[in-house]
Amino acid sequence: MLRNVAVIGAIGLLTVVWAVSFIPLSTPEGANTDWREYNGTGEQSHYSPLNQITKANVGQLTKAWEYASGGADSVANQTQIQCNPIVVDGVLYGVSAGSQAFALDAATGKERWKTALTDETFKMTSRGVTYWADGRNKRVFFAYGHLLYALDATTGKPVPTFGKAGKINLRDGLERPGADDYVVANTPGILFKNHIIVGVRVSEGPTALKGDIRSYDVRTGRLVWTFRTIPEPGEFGYDTWPKDGYRNVGGANNWMGMAIDRQRGIVYAPTGSAAFDFYGGNRLGTNLFANCLLALDARTGKRLWHFQFVHHDIWDRDPPAPPNLLTVVHNGQKIDAVAQVTKQGHVFVFDRVTGKPLFPIEEKPFPASDIPGEQAHPTQPIPLKPAPFTRQTFTEKDLNETVADREEVLAQLRASRTGTPYYPVGRQRTIFFPGTDGGAQWGGAAADPDGMLYVPAKEIPVYSTLTDAPKPTTVSSAETLYATNCGACHGADRRGDHSGAYPSLLSIRERMKPEAMHELLKKGRGMMPAFSHLSQAERNAIVDFISGKTASHTVATTPGRTWLPYIHTGYNRWYDRNGFPVSRPPWGTLTAIDLNTGEHRWQIPLGEFPALTRQGMPPTGTDNYGGPVVTASGLIFIAATPDQKFRVFDRQTGKLLWETQLPAAGYATPALYSVGGKQYVVIACGGGKLKTRSGDRYVAFALP
Repeated sequence: MLRNVAVIGAIGLLTVVWAVSFIPLSTPEGANTDWREYNGTGEQSHYSPLNQITKANVGQLTKAWEYASGGADSVANQTQIQCNPIVVDGVLYGVSAGSQAFALDAATGKERWKTALTDETFKMTSRGVTYWADGRNKRVFFAYGHLLYALDATTGKPVPTFGKAGKINLRDGLERPGADDYVVANTPGILFKNHIIVGVRVSEGPTALKGDIRSYDVRTGRLVWTFRTIPEPGEFGYDTWPKDGYRNVGGANNWMGMAIDRQRGIVYAPTGSAAFDFYGGNRLGTNLFANCLLALDARTGKRLWHFQFVHHDIWDRDPPAPPNLLTVVHNGQKIDAVAQVTKQGHVFVFDRVTGKPLFPIEEKPFPASDIPGEQAHPTQPIPLKPAPFTRQTFTEKDLNETVADREEVLAQLRASRTGTPYYPVGRQRTIFFPGTDGGAQWGGAAADPDGMLYVPAKEIPVYSTLTDAPKPTTVSSAETLYATNCGACHGADRRGDHSGAYPSLLSIRERMKPEAMHELLKKGRGMMPAFSHLSQAERNAIVDFISGKTASHTVATTPGRTWLPYIHTGYNRWYDRNGFPVSRPPWGTLTAIDLNTGEHRWQIPLGEFPALTRQGMPPTGTDNYGGPVVTASGLIFIAATPDQKFRVFDRQTGKLLWETQLPAAGYATPALYSVGGKQYVVIACGGGKLKTRSGDRYVAFALP
């Protein structure tokens, strides 16, 4: 499961701030083309039929408008905007860096309404909202932490007849003994008729809640159906877990979003890893329905078919994005297919109705675990086609020729477990390549009507180990509390990682007051989950420890939480002292894959390090977050990179056609739409990751 965002605790009701007098919902004369759903359509195609912007004129793009959404963290630079805004009838709906939903005139960027939250200290990374209409009844569904609101699309006010005072609590029904209370829904739900189907993010440690997928009535908030991703007695898949696994294990949640075939009434939901991510001695078995693609009856939640990408996942290798629905020509026949990209760099392609793979998949053997109590599954499924879009192993021959401290890095590499995918994490340093968060990212891939898939990815080595977890006691030291709750991300030495994805805490006193640290631990922010299940005394001890006050005093600990004997030592992106990955470039790519044949068409580096560019080096590629959009006129629009560039490529060749500098990195997927016959492309520029400054801007571009 990907690490990101969080909330928990009492969150106040929404109110609405009116920046201007009410503006009637009207658009200029001419045709409108909506971007009506997250990633464009329910098929998650990332595709736009618009063709006003072409290869011939894309170089003339200029900024049409810019909107300051508010809420950017200018001190710690930890806020982000991951939102792919939607556009309906000339109105753009999005989410600010400060976790506020808003509506804009899509042609001018002028604000129509914006929500305000009584709890202004809480911020999450939302990927967008869901729009539903039935005649004059128009609603925007906006998830704020564990609460799902129905807002009047015209005014932004909560709809009082939905749930309780306009909201439902998504934590209800996910509880289990020994769990924490962390739930957040930051990927928009998907609609089927008058139902909204939602997944949630839960924590990734032993105390994670259950990850059930649920459908609610859009008018009333009534629960319609539940699919239990960790089966209960009598349900299919129950025997793939130890007895009462559903009581003792959490996760297996849909955090990445879904796709839907509305004509057939099938929803396609990927699922995350079971928690804890890197040790499964308490959940021996294949662990259905974790790490699966589920095809569910959208009316009832009944399972139609499934495919498990990783058996008994102990690598955090869950699917990172919604699948793409597309049509391909396979063996001379048109087939409606579903394609799923993975963190490992694979694409799995299935018949959308039957679940039959369109290309061969082999169960290949991989090494056993040497951790007592663990039983790694002896095989994992590997597609023979398409070929991987990332390299699969990291060995000495893959070391960057210009890496700083080469002998030291080489010695560390030789002392590591590496050279094959799915090497179980042990006490010896274990290499993940591509890294723990991809390969493919949460932004996902774009698909066009010709059966082509366009996949952004990263190739940065990550290393980690397992170490003994402090045994549960009635009292714990501040150092133990830090190691158990914070060390996996920020490191046992509090230094974070070189990329800036997990910042150093050594100088946190210079950036943040103790009161703010307390609020951050209690409510979370951006990538960081909330630790509201800890007592005030436990949070006080952690703040004291990271502030350097003491490591010796002890506090009473909350009893009854799920405990496992191991913790891991963090998601350590392997950069050299100069801040560059230790592997050979490319470090980030964009790949075009023909899913009719399973063959790659082209691959290019995506992103650049300005310092290397100034030295005359060609683009190396970089970390990247956020997805592409492909158009009928043959263009690919993508931001995603920490160099703060927004780029357009030729979809047939991968040739760069246009680029511009953004006010902050655009870690989001753009949206394409037209108002009054004029085409626009808009991107959220939130930054706040990988040592980039935070931002709050939405920037739209159009032809003069």
